[in-house]
This record gives sequence, C-alpha cells and structure tokens, in this order.
Amino acid sequence: MSKRYPNHLHVKVHRNYSVEEIAELFGTHKNTVRNWHKNGLATIDDKRPMLFHGKILAAYLQAKRTKHKQPCKSGEIYCVRCRAPKVPAGDMTEYQPVTETVGNLMAICPDCELMMNRRVSFAKLDQFRCQMDITLPQALQHIVESNQPTVNSDLKQE
Repeated sequence: MSKRYPNHLHVKVHRNYSVEEIAELFGTHKNTVRNWHKNGLATIDDKRPMLFHGKILAAYLQAKRTKHKQPCKSGEIYCVRCRAPKVPAGDMTEYQPVTETVGNLMAICPDCELMMNRRVSFAKLDQFRCQMDITLPQALQHIVESNQPTVNSDLKQE
C-alpha cells in the first residue's frame, strides 16, 4: 500500500488544531495524527487535549513530504514502478509534444522495461540532448502516409 503525504498548504498557520481537527482536515484516522506526534510533531504544551500550532504542523508535513522526494537529474527519468530516477535504456528517448512549448520525454526503464515519462519544456530540450539520444516526431510528407483519412475526401482506396 502506498503512502499518501498530506498537503501542508491546507493548514492555516495562525490556528491551533486538535487531533480530531487534523484527522478531519486530511481525511486520516486520529491514530495517524498521534503517530505523527510520536515521530516528532510537537504540541503547544503537555496538557490535554493535545493542541498543535498550525505553523509547526505545516513545517512537519512539508519536511515529511520533501524527505521522500527523489528529484531527477538532467539525464534521468523517474520510473513509477521502480520508484527511483533511472537513466533510460540505451540512452534513447522519444519526444512527444503536448503543446507548442511543452512535451513528454518517453523512454524504457532499463530494469523493469516499462515506459517512463518526463514533462520537458521544448526550450530546455537541448540540455537533455548531451546525455541521451532524443528522437523528435517527423511530419508526414504525403497525405497518403496518414493513418486517418481526411474527412472531406471523396477518394476511395483501391
């Protein structure tokens, strides 16, 4: 089962929260919040009910989230199955444009052989070219090479 890290931006920093309020805010169980307290989330004081300051709660959640991040270096693409950044198999990738300025780099993971994707700006594509071989899509030269027939065509294939 994968872990889901709550978004620290939902916390109001100038507010105090009880265990029940935090559990309701993030849709978790009260014992989860109590485990956070055992693992380092500080309370305002040692009295009951346990109250947590919003600023401290937000900082704890942000630190917990960034501790598990694995940023990719310039020649790597994140593999979802392996849960780690990997260099593409054979250093070969394919660029698929999504918009005019942004596209996806698609490659094969060298370990699990699944497809990996990384969103890249077309302007920054040259930074990746020195580390991997990138194939850009080629435009079709003839309408006959198209997979889909034109909509307003009266011609029939023979």
